Amino acid sequence: MSASAALPLPLLFLDVDGTLLPYGRTSPPADLEEWAAWQHAGNPQLAEVDRAHGPRLLTLPCSPFWATAWMADANEVIAPLLGLPRWPVAELPEAPLEDHGDRLHRKTRALVEAAAGRPFAWVDDEITSLDRAWVARHHPGPALLHRVDPVTGLTTADFAVLGSWLRDPAAR
Repeated sequence: MSASAALPLPLLFLDVDGTLLPYGRTSPPADLEEWAAWQHAGNPQLAEVDRAHGPRLLTLPCSPFWATAWMADANEVIAPLLGLPRWPVAELPEAPLEDHGDRLHRKTRALVEAAAGRPFAWVDDEITSLDRAWVARHHPGPALLHRVDPVTGLTTADFAVLGSWLRDPAAR
């Protein structure tokens, strides 16, 4: 057995809104009450889910986690649509009442803590250069913070980047 075969798989932290559920021409809800209403099977964006993403995600060599405001509801609504098994859910802090685009994303610290030094990929539509810089300073292992365009959600090109990074330890 090679040394790399003994290493644990990298973690994958996957967001839902804007990533698996592209916004297209629909704007996301503006307030928390409307947002909470979106976190269920009646969400109009569910029609936009690319069901081919499920098989693509299953081929990635990683330990996947939901990292989304959907929390456990991702296992009840999103996973069945994509043919995915139940995934663990990353513990995230509450969403802020106001958007502060000039600050560290609320998920950043929590995901670095959850990774505990292991290599990880975080796929989200809200990642900024501030998040990348913070992770580079505070996470001792390799990390890929991959921002997805929220209008289109995950694309074949995004899967290529993610797959390449996860499969090639030298890329990490």
